Amino acid sequence: MLLRTIIIINLLLATPAIATHNYVVRIDSDLKRMHVTAIFAAPQNEIAARSRNAGDFLLTASDCDAHQPLQNDGRRLRIPAAGIRCLSYEVDMRRAAAAERRNATLADNNLLLAPAVWFWRPALEEAAPVQVRFELGEGIELMLPWKLLDPQLDLYQPMRSPQSSTSVAAIGRFDSREESIPGATLRIALLAGQQPYAGDGIAAWIADTAATINLAYGRFPNPAPTVIVIPVGDSARRKDAVTFGRVIRDGGESIELFINEASPLEDFAGNWTATHEFTHLMLPYVERKHRWISEGFAQYYQNVLLARSGHYSEQQAWEKILDGLERGRQSVPALSPNAAALADTSAARMKVYWSGAALALMADLELRRRSAGRESLDTVLDRLQACCLPSAHSWSGPELLHKMDTLISEPVFMPIYRQFADTDGFPDVRPQLRQLGVSRNSDTVRLSQLAPLAAVRSAITAPRLPVASDHSGD
Repeated sequence: MLLRTIIIINLLLATPAIATHNYVVRIDSDLKRMHVTAIFAAPQNEIAARSRNAGDFLLTASDCDAHQPLQNDGRRLRIPAAGIRCLSYEVDMRRAAAAERRNATLADNNLLLAPAVWFWRPALEEAAPVQVRFELGEGIELMLPWKLLDPQLDLYQPMRSPQSSTSVAAIGRFDSREESIPGATLRIALLAGQQPYAGDGIAAWIADTAATINLAYGRFPNPAPTVIVIPVGDSARRKDAVTFGRVIRDGGESIELFINEASPLEDFAGNWTATHEFTHLMLPYVERKHRWISEGFAQYYQNVLLARSGHYSEQQAWEKILDGLERGRQSVPALSPNAAALADTSAARMKVYWSGAALALMADLELRRRSAGRESLDTVLDRLQACCLPSAHSWSGPELLHKMDTLISEPVFMPIYRQFADTDGFPDVRPQLRQLGVSRNSDTVRLSQLAPLAAVRSAITAPRLPVASDHSGD
């Protein structure tokens, strides 16, 4: 081991002279231990892991120049006053995996391990970038949301990001592939569960779902996102093909999709959960106190895009939007949207998810009305991506909406926000629905062709030509 460490150190020191922290991470074929060596651009006085429990999984740590062991205080290493230039440590992968609940339904040779528990590093806010090269045991695959600098060397760069939650690295023997869609290459990890499933079909469904997002403004909002598919098996409580999904912006952008691998492939087509999660990438990460804006935009667009892609009819899309707005109106009527976003209660969930959808609908209609259809929420999000996405920091709701107002000739978003964000109750979207000709008669949603904005209503959800995706896996 000492000889190997010396060889790795020499290789790292031979890297061209650039102020970079260089790591080599070696993962054994049995997935038991992770061996890490780091050469820092300058002596470091503070090295830490994000997780407060990271020290529980650390087997050894040492200054590999002085060959002196280093102790830890849970998530920080005790560094000598002079600092260290070289760090060597080992992580118990199996123990770390046992503490990660996302591993519960995976095959034994598939592990999800958060960099927060194994990546001991200087602060990413430092000027020096970090590069990490992985040496993988035979047959071992790796997938994580960091920027892939060189696929042949498994060389990555963790990116500055909002760290909205904790991302994971998928490590083990699983199906790893790429799917191309216009404007992006999806890096997909199809993790193995307790039973086999149709990986080709699931990968094609993911690519088609991502391509649906292109129906907003013609391209995907992130050129290289990571998608991790986590099979959870057939649940007695939930029979959905996709039981849960989320976007994580930690070191890069990734989407986790938890699937019931026993579901037939036809149950995945048009699934709203996956569309909702991909839609989130059209906005930067919005702080929790204003999350009703980001969740609401995703709610609005999931229905609009599923109609444009032909999975919903115009009638079905507006039924779902109208039903959702009504659920939001009935949810915690004593709270404003901002207050509901901070409320730690499931009762506020529908207000959080649909208040922002009301804002998105109001803004979309106003943009289309005043420009005679030349501008819309689509065009604003197109401009937002061009200037600002993917974004490395967290945005407040007002910061985001103000930025969107600067992308159009006259403000639309902040006036709506000021009117409703801190007002108890639900944004009153009834005048807009009347103009669109969307109404409910008993249990039936009616779409009037005589309404003033009936043509706008149809334009929002009208089917568009599908955006082709390449399922070759190249």
